[in-house]
Amino acid sequence: MSKVWTEDELKKVSDGLEGKDPVEALKWADDNFSREELSLACSFGPEDVALVDMLVKINPKARIFYLDTDLLFKESLDVKDRLIERYGISPERYGAKTTLDEMAREFGEELWKREPDKCCNIRKMLPLAEALSGLRCWITGIRRDQAPTRANAPVVGWDAKFKLVKVNPLVRWTSEDVWNYIKKNNVPYNVLHDRNYPSIGCEPCTKPVMPGEDPRAGRWAGFQKTECGLHK
Repeated sequence: MSKVWTEDELKKVSDGLEGKDPVEALKWADDNFSREELSLACSFGPEDVALVDMLVKINPKARIFYLDTDLLFKESLDVKDRLIERYGISPERYGAKTTLDEMAREFGEELWKREPDKCCNIRKMLPLAEALSGLRCWITGIRRDQAPTRANAPVVGWDAKFKLVKVNPLVRWTSEDVWNYIKKNNVPYNVLHDRNYPSIGCEPCTKPVMPGEDPRAGRWAGFQKTECGLHK
């Protein structure tokens, strides 16, 4: 097993990586955790596909996982297939133990329309806990300017919720930075981003965003909800 990091040590590492190229944070994670201990969480959004491109250039055998809620857009799954073809990766799928039919029988049809937090817990949070259970470090694509809940995210820190190290290489990047990287490196991305979908989750809970609206305004429209809980 790799070194056990204290929160003070992680803060020093994070401070040292602040302002540096995201690749440096990925290299730190790859250098300090074995393949069995480390994985990138990929939702197939622009930040995550950019990180896939960066990570496989460091370690072609790096682990990548995704959460399949059974409600993803077809276009999101198409991105997965294109990433597999382009990089030769084998993303690990984690899904809910409860089928959509079973969820409907227990809670009623279209739970996401009435209790989106409960739906997210069943179809995202529980599978995420399973995905992270064997890890000591995970990599995410969150950025500080995405939401107030992410404004103080460190480059490297201790994830108290899931009890492991969390690496956020892109925290200082803007959306423009991400898209510049995607275009420069010809990274596969979700075609819905070209159709006014800046932030994409499950199909029933994601709508197009009009010019001038917050990029996450299309997520859980009509609810006081901006996070599924993965990064709270």
